Amino acid sequence: MNSVKLFLVCVISISVGLCSFKAPSKLQKKIAKEIKLAFSVENYQLDEIEISESINKQLTAKIEKNKLFKIVLNEEVLGYAFVDKAPSKTDEFDYLVLFDSNLIIKKAKILIYREDYGGEIGSKRWLKQFIGKKCKDKLVYEKDIVAISGATISANSMTIAVNKVLQTVSELQQHKVI
Repeated sequence: MNSVKLFLVCVISISVGLCSFKAPSKLQKKIAKEIKLAFSVENYQLDEIEISESINKQLTAKIEKNKLFKIVLNEEVLGYAFVDKAPSKTDEFDYLVLFDSNLIIKKAKILIYREDYGGEIGSKRWLKQFIGKKCKDKLVYEKDIVAISGATISANSMTIAVNKVLQTVSELQQHKVI
């Protein structure tokens, strides 16, 4: 009987753990740091924006759970945070896009880059090209966004990812989700 109870406790613990999975703590810490810097706040609330399945089906790029958040301070929306992965040459990288309350990009950040080459896309100088971009903007790699020698795939991938985010945020705004 004790082994059955132990088995059930293990199954329930694993199930609860899988259901409540969010970004790894290392990623959460990096996201928190960037929000604090970008919005000059210490205490804030990060609320996940839940998107109904019917609206999500209509979006150009479907948004998964734990990807889009509202940044709130004293019941006032300061902005929004979008975190996701994008492909690099042989792996993928984690990135963050922060929007102000008017849905203008306030900051773009590479959170974790897993390749030996191409890490230059994480430089502040290169990423600042995305700051100030609005939902109506359509970015073209090597025209609006400067190319990086040795990081062509990653730089192009980040440009594509930001374009998808901008378009999706625009669609969510039209649906009055944000």
